[in-house]
Amino acid sequence: MWRGRGRGRSTPGLPGDLFAIEQALSRVLEIVDWREDPNSLYVVGRFHPFILRPFTRLQETLDPFGYDYHVQRNGDWIVLRLWEEKEKGKSHPWALHLFLFLLTVLSTLYAGALQEGADPFRHPSQLLRGIPFSFTLMTILTIHEFGHYYASSRRHIQVTLPYFIPAPSLLGTFGAFIRMKSPISDRRTLLEVGVAGPLFGFAVALPALAAGLALSRVSPPTGSPGLNLGSSLLLLLLSRLIIGPLPPDWDLVLHPMAFAGWIGTLITALNLLPIGQLDGGHVAYALWGRKQHLIARWTFFALILMGFFWQGWLFWAFLSLLLGLRHPPLLDDWTPLDPPRRAVGLLAFLIFILCFIPVPFQLRSP
Repeated sequence: MWRGRGRGRSTPGLPGDLFAIEQALSRVLEIVDWREDPNSLYVVGRFHPFILRPFTRLQETLDPFGYDYHVQRNGDWIVLRLWEEKEKGKSHPWALHLFLFLLTVLSTLYAGALQEGADPFRHPSQLLRGIPFSFTLMTILTIHEFGHYYASSRRHIQVTLPYFIPAPSLLGTFGAFIRMKSPISDRRTLLEVGVAGPLFGFAVALPALAAGLALSRVSPPTGSPGLNLGSSLLLLLLSRLIIGPLPPDWDLVLHPMAFAGWIGTLITALNLLPIGQLDGGHVAYALWGRKQHLIARWTFFALILMGFFWQGWLFWAFLSLLLGLRHPPLLDDWTPLDPPRRAVGLLAFLIFILCFIPVPFQLRSP
């Protein structure tokens, strides 16, 4: 049953003064009625016509109360359901994030030491030889995730701390991610959250790659089997500026800092693929709305074709299907980006082009 509003009442399972909630919501909504049940509060109304970016304003209004919420839109009218956060009052699992971070530091130290020809398994003290690689790569990953965390907090999006993923591999890690716990309402917010990670990470990976190239060396061909790293446009430009043209058939042996910067640019490119809920999917949806699914579909077919040259792209094509090509719709799909933010979104895809590596790894036969 729909009930009238009154001062000082509260709903069981929904702490707080309903009058305070009403006062806050009335600045954004023209409330026509609401209903209470044992665990939720339903509010029916429509946005005031003078409100700009109404769903973002609604989110900012509800954030101090600490509620989860769901919005159902029907033309100009909305039904807003509020309920208490399940995790409210519970301690944050700091230990898990810290454990994964330290484990990833250890795995990247091990990978860096192996790249230097050390054997840290037999001689643990040689693990320290992996510090240049580990420190550089962990800094890039951390700053990337901090970018997402900062933009989300600035826009009142609730997110977790980063989950770092250790890996017993040449890279020592599969990267990191954060999980969003509240919805993104409009394209401006989506762009800022999606683009912040790649831009922040690239801002660290670029000088790391440049500094590492200055410390790298050029070596004559040895004829021994090994692993060749692919080149991006960015790597070609920087190596030409810093090292100069290479003699025919000579190899550029990357310093660990340069290798970490190379990985950082590769991670930036992978994250900017315009697919689903990858960072690039967020940016593409913010720029072009529901046309994003067409871009994602063509990207998927491109990954299949590139899989003939490097099989890792077939894995990414499968992963994109698993995660979904289409970005979910927003509450506010119709408010376009302003020109400065559109320029930032296009800048992100320019960075994608500069960082993209068609064949990241290739075995070199003797």
